[in-house]
Parts: sequence; C-alpha cells; structure tokens
Amino acid sequence: MTNDLLGRHRAVLPDWLALYYEDPIEITHGEGRHVWDAHGNRYLDFFGGILTTMTAHALPEVTKAVSEQAGRIIHSSTLYLNRPMIELAERIAQLSGIPDARVFFTTSGTEANDTALLLATAYRRSNTILAMRNSYHGRSFSSVGITGNRGWSPTSLSPLQTLYVHGGVRTRGPYASLSDADFIAACVDDLVDLLGHTRAPAALIAEPIQGVGGFTSPPDGLYAAFREVLHERGILWIADEVQTGWGRTGEHFWGWQAHGQNGPPDIMTFAKGIGNGMSIGGVVARSEIMNCLDSNSISTFGGTQITMAAGLANLNYLLEHDLQGNSRRVGGMLIERLRSAAAQVPAVREVRGRGLMIGIEITRPGTDEADPKAAAAVLEAAREGGLLIGKGGGHNTSSLRVAPPLSLNVAEAEEGAAILENALRSIL
Repeated sequence: MTNDLLGRHRAVLPDWLALYYEDPIEITHGEGRHVWDAHGNRYLDFFGGILTTMTAHALPEVTKAVSEQAGRIIHSSTLYLNRPMIELAERIAQLSGIPDARVFFTTSGTEANDTALLLATAYRRSNTILAMRNSYHGRSFSSVGITGNRGWSPTSLSPLQTLYVHGGVRTRGPYASLSDADFIAACVDDLVDLLGHTRAPAALIAEPIQGVGGFTSPPDGLYAAFREVLHERGILWIADEVQTGWGRTGEHFWGWQAHGQNGPPDIMTFAKGIGNGMSIGGVVARSEIMNCLDSNSISTFGGTQITMAAGLANLNYLLEHDLQGNSRRVGGMLIERLRSAAAQVPAVREVRGRGLMIGIEITRPGTDEADPKAAAAVLEAAREGGLLIGKGGGHNTSSLRVAPPLSLNVAEAEEGAAILENALRSIL
C-alpha cells in the first residue's frame, strides 16, 4: 500500500517536494505526542509536522472548537465582520508587545513574511532588505529572494535587493572564536559598515533562532544592538517568529524577547503552531506601518472562522496550562540529556537550542565538515526506534532538529532521548 502511494506521489507531485526516509511513511492519525503510520507502527513525535502541531495531536479542546465552528460556518472571507478573527487578533495584539498593534491573518508563514516585506518596502519606499546569512523565510518569490540558506533558495531572481548580515550562527564564520560581547560588537561594526555602502534599506528581517538553518542563534542581545543602529536610521526590524513564537523557547513567549532591551520589533510575523495544525499565519505591526498601504486588499482564506476557532482554543490551552513553563522545564532537561549522550559521539559537533527547540549538528569527527549522510542515517535510525525528528542546517542539511509538542512530559522526553542516543551511537 505504501509503495503504491509513493508511486502515485511521484507521478503527480513535483520532484522537489521533499519526503523524509528512504521508505517514506504515511501518517494516518495521532494522539498527544504520538502518531501512527499506515502499517500500525507507533512513533513518538519530536517534530510535530514541522512545529505546526505545537500543543498536541488531537487536542480535545481544539478538535471540539473546530467541530462546533464547522457546524455553524466554515468560511466567509474578510469582506464580512468575523468575530473569531477579531477575538484572536485582540489577543495576539496584546501579547505581541507592539504598541497600537494591528494584526493581519494569512494562511502560512511564507505569506506572512511576504506581507511583512510588502509593508516594510511600501512604508520605507525602498526595496533593499537586510537579511541574515543561513536564514529561511519561505518559498514565495519574494521570500526565497531574502533567504540566506542556499539549499532553500532556488533562484537568484528577486524583486528585492538583499544584503546579508553576519550574526545568525554563533559557532561558525569569521567571528566564531570571539567572546559573546566581542561577537556582538563585531557584527554591529559589520552592519554599520554595510549601511555605509548602500541606500537606506527598508528593514532587517531575522529569525531569533534560525529554524530551517538548524536551530542556530546569536548571543542574546545581538538584535537589540542591531535595533539601536537601525532605529537611528529609520530602518525597520521584522522579527520572523514563525518557529520561535508562542513560548517554544521556554524562557520567553516570543524569541525577540531575548533581544528586547530596546523594545519590540516594528513588525512581527507568526505561523506554524498557533493553529495546532490548522493553517494560520499572520503579521503584527504598528498601526502606521500596517495602514500604510493605499490600495484595497482582502484575505480570501486568511482569518477564516474555522482556523480562528482553532487558534483561540489552542492559545487558551497554551496559556492556561503554562506550556511555556513546561517547555523551559522539560526542554532544559532534554537538552542536557542529549548533550550528555552526544559527548560520547565524535560526529556530534554541537547540541544547541533552548526550550523545546533543539539542534544537533553532525560533522565528520574532528572537523567542521558537514556530514549529511551521517545525519540522514541518524534520522533513519531514530525512525526505526520509534522516534520522528527533523533535519536542516545551512551546511548540507547536517543538523538534526528536535521540536516536540509543547505538552511533552518528562517520561516522553526520557524515552525520546534514549532512542535518539541509540540512533547517534549507530554512526560510531
């Protein structure tokens, strides 16, 4: 059955539509932190549909809200007043920390970042964008043009002029050997020098922790230092919170808050987990930025009632059950457990991250040379052991990504760590 489905997949879908595993699996259902495939195999899910199933599979509160809303009305577009959309926008505006915030809903992170770029370039009347090396911001024509990860940017054509800034990866590049304070200072000096050689950019867009890039991040405070330089010149700061938002990092509700000494970003994008699997993305911005467009617009499927009902139920559950705190506690334990296991595996260059957002970088032992084959072997071995994880990285996809639903408990974290330890040992 699976082989037949794989053949049908290959016959009608693009060759570049990636599939995990040499023998791809069909996931048929899930519950809590577990999923099952078409053969009845049960897996502990440490990737949650690329961080989209943020809370839990088949969370009763969300499925109930979706079912009840579907019984009333599923969709009407933004041309009519929409109570669930307004209610969720009110909650997100308040949580964003952005003063006089306005919220626009989309259907994905790609579309959210595309909208943020439209707002920034229109507001600033500039098509120059600053972006981080090793970054990823989506698959639309504009967002691949600012993606600093070669493996995820299929064309050099772009409506934007993009300039790439140092700082998104702490342990690689020309400043890797510096202390955190000197690293930040060097990156700021580089930014100032870059700005002296170009027309005024519209914005800097940055992921507080780079997702597809392998869960890499700069020292805390880098983007606060950048913001000081940008603010002096009127350049906007866009925080791409598609993967870091909603308490995943444990220490903060938003990833930007680790760099928030100078206040919130001018624009923030979100997506992935807020709908717990339902398709929700969005942009939050100060009112004068959001309202700068001088033409009509709507969102056909952004903010539709059924996805907004899911988002409201999921956000309520997240806050009422302190899943941010759970991410900090269980994630902290998990990362230390994985660091201990990785210390016995020479191919592991680094275990990094915070909360339930953990990256494991695989290289050829004793070098900084990426080893994507070894990383793929660990991914396969983990699946054989009953654990689903992800992969990424800016160096030939050699980083493993661990991002379980935020309701993960200690016993499940221990179980997953043991499976992953065995998988890592398989490449010794």
